[in-house]
Amino acid sequence: MEVWLLIVILAVALLFLWLFFSFIPVALWISALAANVRIGILTLIGMRLRRVVPARIVNPMIKAAKAGLDIPINKLEAHYLAGGNVDRVVNALIAAQRADIALGFERAAAIDLAGRDVLEAVQMSVNPKVIETPVVAAIAKDGIELKAKAKVTVRANIDRLIGGAGEQTIIARVGEGVVTTIGSSADHKEVLENPDSISRTVLEKGLESGTAFEILSIDIADIDVGRNIGAQLQTDQAEADKRIAQAKAEERRAMAVALEQEMKAHVQEMRAKVVEAEAEVPIAMAAALREGKLGVMDYYNMQNIISDTNMRNSIAETDEDSGPRN
Repeated sequence: MEVWLLIVILAVALLFLWLFFSFIPVALWISALAANVRIGILTLIGMRLRRVVPARIVNPMIKAAKAGLDIPINKLEAHYLAGGNVDRVVNALIAAQRADIALGFERAAAIDLAGRDVLEAVQMSVNPKVIETPVVAAIAKDGIELKAKAKVTVRANIDRLIGGAGEQTIIARVGEGVVTTIGSSADHKEVLENPDSISRTVLEKGLESGTAFEILSIDIADIDVGRNIGAQLQTDQAEADKRIAQAKAEERRAMAVALEQEMKAHVQEMRAKVVEAEAEVPIAMAAALREGKLGVMDYYNMQNIISDTNMRNSIAETDEDSGPRN
């Protein structure tokens, strides 16, 4: 019975020790003491109660202390609770100190909470970054298309990281400057001979205004000749003018055909009236003979005139069919 009691007591003791050391990071506390970083054991217990991972606070604090930075633990814990990356902020502060860049904890924490990589920004301040723009196509005044690609060397501006525009804004502004410069050139050959004119013009526009970067240089990496847009536009315009002219000619032809059909209909109507009138002539002549208004000799003279007219018409038609005589 006593043996079982000892076993139970030992098991309870081991369970208590396991819970104690798992809840209270004694090893972390010892590491902090060895690094000459004063952290109370109650502070570590309070972190557990506040659901803060002690290692994510203590290890960066030890790193900062070894680098000669004095950062209160309360600030580190507050930044962690705000959703920040404590280790990245401490690394950025150490890098800034080594590079002799004025950067305080509050600003570094604000930059981190703003969603920017504060460590990358510090590194970019020391080692400028090269941003390569996509191919930008523009058309000179002579109608020739040029395709240019630029490389922009930028350095991060720590003071404008909060609220400053990012790399996409730099790329868009440089592309706009390239298009403006090429578009204002009278001849594409001038741009090909002096591509640095694009760099000078773009740099003079102050493209880094309102961004988180400082532009150091803009270099035209490549420039190629594209299509002859001017000639293509002229060709398209000529084709459009041709179609308009054809449409107008077709309209005039249709109007002429309609007028011709109208004239034919009018002629046919007149012929019908003539035939109708001719049909009434014999009746009128017969009535004139009966009434004595037309004599027999007058009738024969009229018949002779009609016969003579028909003969002349036949001779004229025969001459037209035989063609011109020599």
